[in-house]
Amino acid sequence: MEVLKSRLIVRPRDVDATTAFYRDTLGLAVEREFPGGTVFFLGHGSLEVSGRGEAGASPDLVLWLQVRDLAGTLAGLKAKGLEPVRDAQREPWGLDEAWIADPDGTRIVLVEVPEGHPIRTDTR
Repeated sequence: MEVLKSRLIVRPRDVDATTAFYRDTLGLAVEREFPGGTVFFLGHGSLEVSGRGEAGASPDLVLWLQVRDLAGTLAGLKAKGLEPVRDAQREPWGLDEAWIADPDGTRIVLVEVPEGHPIRTDTR
């Protein structure tokens, strides 16, 4: 199988609130908009917010977002009124992680790969 593009689709209970969260609070760039939905850039993938969900967040789904500066990212989000579910800490596997959640409670892990970690690469 050859995958040409990937996208995670979120079906929120309140599409307007969830779209505003990803667009305004997280500041994700809009890839495209269509009637009833918005697609955001997520580095090498995309996140689509569209339709209407019934069940809300699943504890089995986690969105993993790598950032360059975790402390700066958290400070910016806190300035916008977003309190993390869990503040940043170094995990046993060596990554610095903080947890936030979208309006439906979908857990989002913000990750910084510290200097010297084996998976650290700078693709600039």
